[in-house]
Amino acid sequence: MRSETNGLVDAHCHVDMYPDPEGIAREADRQRIATIAVTNLPSHYRLLSAHLKNYRSVHPALGLHPLLAERHGAERSDFQKLAGKARFIGEVGLDHSEAGKGTEHEQQVSFRVVLESINKCPRFVTVHSRGAEPLVLDLLSEYQVTPVVLHWYSGSIACLDRAVEMGHYFSVNPAMIRNAKGKALISRMPKERVLTESDGPYCQVGRQAARPWDVSMVLAGLSILWDMPSPSVIQQVHCNAVALMSFSHSVP
Repeated sequence: MRSETNGLVDAHCHVDMYPDPEGIAREADRQRIATIAVTNLPSHYRLLSAHLKNYRSVHPALGLHPLLAERHGAERSDFQKLAGKARFIGEVGLDHSEAGKGTEHEQQVSFRVVLESINKCPRFVTVHSRGAEPLVLDLLSEYQVTPVVLHWYSGSIACLDRAVEMGHYFSVNPAMIRNAKGKALISRMPKERVLTESDGPYCQVGRQAARPWDVSMVLAGLSILWDMPSPSVIQQVHCNAVALMSFSHSVP
């Protein structure tokens, strides 16, 4: 990672969902921002992987998004086939908010398939947990998948503390750094467990979709919250990413 990045990390970005995915990937690569390009379905991952093969800093991640649970039946077997060689996994997890209402059972079936597929070979995993944080942690524990990155964490302090005890990480985006709840949660997270993310194009910066280079805004916010100079914050987050990758086994 050191040779491929300028120190900036976007741990969760939906590159394929921008109007111009190629342009986003090209610019992130030009700026040498280590970018995890999450996908929502294995079929999306196949397409994105083909387009990103020549980029050194932008890495496709194999996903099975909980809010697309109605399409998982046709995609789960493909996830299992691809999981053995995917270096990065995401976006996966559970969503028990209003948006995910009615598909909770299907989501859990899929998340179990994901965890069963990756628990023998740990790698970088970015997890969605909105409204389902206790169950997500229970399942991660059951399948002994650790550490993972809990992206855009919005749950309770109790669950946050439990996640920390379990060894998990958190990725922080521009929306979190702008509101009181987000700041309170970030302040509770150990500095050595924090990564930055854009979650573009779903997270907004001003009137436009966040992009990988907008993690600089998150770093500025962390500098204030942590009372640390910006270069030290960049180094801390970069070291966190390197440390997390050291937990991941190589895949064939």
